[in-house]
Amino acid sequence: MDGIVGPATWSALVSGGGGSTGGGNGGDLLSQSQAASLLSSAGITWSSSGNCSNRNSSSCTSFDGLRRASADGAVALKHAVGGCGLTITGGTETGHAAGTYSHANGYKLDFAMAGCLTSHITGNFAYSGVRGDGATLYTSSSGNVYANEGSHWDVTFTG
Repeated sequence: MDGIVGPATWSALVSGGGGSTGGGNGGDLLSQSQAASLLSSAGITWSSSGNCSNRNSSSCTSFDGLRRASADGAVALKHAVGGCGLTITGGTETGHAAGTYSHANGYKLDFAMAGCLTSHITGNFAYSGVRGDGATLYTSSSGNVYANEGSHWDVTFTG
C-alpha cells in the first residue's frame, strides 16, 4: 500500500459516487479551465517558460485534453505530500515524446523538483529500474510511474 488514493477512488470521494471516471481508458478529457480549476483548488501551482497555456506551443504549460484520471492523480499526490508544494511544469502541450501514454494523450504531467516530493516518491514507491533515456523509475501500487528526469519528475498516471 502506497498511502495514495487512486484516481477512481478520489473521483468517487469528490463526486460522492461509487463509480470510476471512465473505466480503463483513463477517464474523461478536461478543458484547460476545468483542469486548472481542479488543480488550483487542491493547491497545485504551475508555470511555463512562455507564461501561457497554448497546447500548440512547446513553451507553454497546457492542460487542454488532460485526462480526468491524471488530474485526480495529481490531486491525490498533493494530498499525500501534504505541505510540500507541487508545481506542474509540463502538461499536454506539444514538444514531449510521442506514445500511447504520452503528454499529448493526457496521461503525463511534469512536476518541478522539490526535496519533499523526491523524498516522498523514493520513500514510498518501488524502484522499478532505469528508462532508456537514463531516468530512474519508481512505480506506485496503483501503477503510476514516476521518472526522475533530473530537472523534473515525469509522471505517468495509469492507475
